[in-house]
Amino acid sequence: MNTQANNTAWRLDPPYGARTLVVVIAALMLFLYTGQRVEMGRMAALTLDGALAAVGIKEQSQVTSGLGALADSLFPLQVSYRTETSRIEGFDPQNLPWLARVETQQVTESKLNPHTLKMEDEVSTHTYLVEPLGYLWRVAVKMIETFEIAIWATLLAVLGSAPLAYCSARNYAPNRVLYVAARAVVSLFRAMPELICALFLVLAYGFGPIAGVLALAIHSMGFLGKFYAEDVETADTKPQEALAAIGSSKLRVLAYAVLPQVMPKFTGYTLYVLDRNVRMATVVGLVGAGGIGQELKGRYDMYQYSHVGTILVVIFLTVFLLDQVAARLRRSLT
Repeated sequence: MNTQANNTAWRLDPPYGARTLVVVIAALMLFLYTGQRVEMGRMAALTLDGALAAVGIKEQSQVTSGLGALADSLFPLQVSYRTETSRIEGFDPQNLPWLARVETQQVTESKLNPHTLKMEDEVSTHTYLVEPLGYLWRVAVKMIETFEIAIWATLLAVLGSAPLAYCSARNYAPNRVLYVAARAVVSLFRAMPELICALFLVLAYGFGPIAGVLALAIHSMGFLGKFYAEDVETADTKPQEALAAIGSSKLRVLAYAVLPQVMPKFTGYTLYVLDRNVRMATVVGLVGAGGIGQELKGRYDMYQYSHVGTILVVIFLTVFLLDQVAARLRRSLT
């Protein structure tokens, strides 16, 4: 009897019930329905075919064939740069850039003879300026411009999100109207994708980095404004109450009791947004908003995939180095 009573006393209820089971079944049915709409079954079949072809079980696969063709066109990477000397204004063969050389190439072209009205082969000579590291240097310059776009976008986002965060924090907003308005603006900025925003800004400001900076800054303002405001709201209230008790204003309380607490998090958010802006700056460049993305779009449209491969490698190295630097900064601040 005692054993049965003890077993009954220590009995644990199951962590799920009939309602949980119904919710799980409904979720699975929803996933199956939406998966069919986005062709998840076809994706799984093609991926399986690619895996079987990769290990030699299957002879050919659409996925492996496409990836193989892409790899063949991306590599070897394009590093040098060739320019016809006739297109270079004021070309001086005695004053060449560093490591550059001049090459002469004979090309056979079929041209129409105006007298006989027949196509005849004609040999023409073309002179090129060859820079062994010319294209790599061009990509590096464009990548620096991309980084500058990201830096300025992040700076504008920090400056713009500061008043938005102040008005979006429930415990510091001057009044209810400003609080609701600031929250609405923050939500609006977050809801505007950078690419769509860049498309409209290109129409207003023209092609170039201005549209990229503003598009990234507007979207980043929404994120930073939300993150900053939430940290201000959840900061420890004891230091704030102590300063308020001696008559300090809200701004003084914010500066001396809140900011020292949240500054490490603010720095982490800002570094994350900077890292994201570097990557997104390459995307907005696809619509003409400056930076390396504009170069990438041009080379892709001309089917120069070896140039595209060089650009992708440089983007990867830049993002990787930036991530390492940001990680060190975050560790030094915590």
